[in-house]
Amino acid sequence: MIRSLYITPDHQIVSELPPQDWSDAIRQNGGFLWVDFQATAPDKDEKLLRRIFNFHPLAIDDALQETHLPKLDDWDSYIYIVLRSAVFNREHDNLVASHELDTFLGLNYMVTHHDNPVAPLDNLWNLVARDERIPQRGVDYLFYRLVDEIVADFMPVVESLDLEIDHIEDQLFNNPTQQSLEQLFSLKRAVLNLRRMVGPQREVLNKLARDEYRVINAQSRVYFRDVYDHMVRLFDISETLRELVSGALETYLSVVNNRMNDIVKTLTIITTVFMPLTFITGFFGMNFFQPAADQPPWTGLAVFILTIAAMVVVPLGMLFWLRRRGWM
Repeated sequence: MIRSLYITPDHQIVSELPPQDWSDAIRQNGGFLWVDFQATAPDKDEKLLRRIFNFHPLAIDDALQETHLPKLDDWDSYIYIVLRSAVFNREHDNLVASHELDTFLGLNYMVTHHDNPVAPLDNLWNLVARDERIPQRGVDYLFYRLVDEIVADFMPVVESLDLEIDHIEDQLFNNPTQQSLEQLFSLKRAVLNLRRMVGPQREVLNKLARDEYRVINAQSRVYFRDVYDHMVRLFDISETLRELVSGALETYLSVVNNRMNDIVKTLTIITTVFMPLTFITGFFGMNFFQPAADQPPWTGLAVFILTIAAMVVVPLGMLFWLRRRGWM
């Protein structure tokens, strides 16, 4: 799907401008053109990007490959920026999926290319179509709004990860299972994936906020500084999430070890309680009813009753002693 918005010099919005009119639109001063490519054929995209916008072949190849981390390339008359948006999905193996957004920003145009739907871009597209105040501030401000929408979309993902970590921590304390461990490692992968997006994207925004580019006015850099501050905060939050996941993993290991210690302690108590009974039965050889030797005093009813009583009293006494020692 290819769609376009053209802002005329008198700030009128023209939707779905045909490709044959794009060249005339970007030659006019005072207006700008926004073209969005979504899941279109690479051959068709390459022809339009090279013939109409005259982008460098390397930049076009980067945009069509969809395999890059966030980065920024300055081509003098335009800049090429790769950004990533985050999506939280419980059905996804890594919980956090990312969609690449390639953007070409010129003096009077912005071209976006992506294979998957990007919710922040769609939101801004609908907002621009309804509110003409945003286009009046220029294409660099429009690009700032796009970046701001993408960065703001990270916060629900971070909050969802935080809730998932709290939930898994409760499970670890109450009933740690193998499934809990699998969920914990899935959260760990999700947090690492988030950090891989936030870290490079923070550096891209730092360049937009600090460096000078021909296509971005000096007055607009202050907006990118604000977004950069948000990315710094996101990076700090992602670091906190990583520490929480590591702490949850340590908690799981600790709880499992404690449970194992309780099991070993219980088995040890059982062994300790039955040890005197084993000694008594082994010593007498259970010869009360059919003695091997002529020893009536040792095989009589009184000794039998005394032995049974000892076999009952000794374990009870040991249990009482273990409880008094605090071992139970």
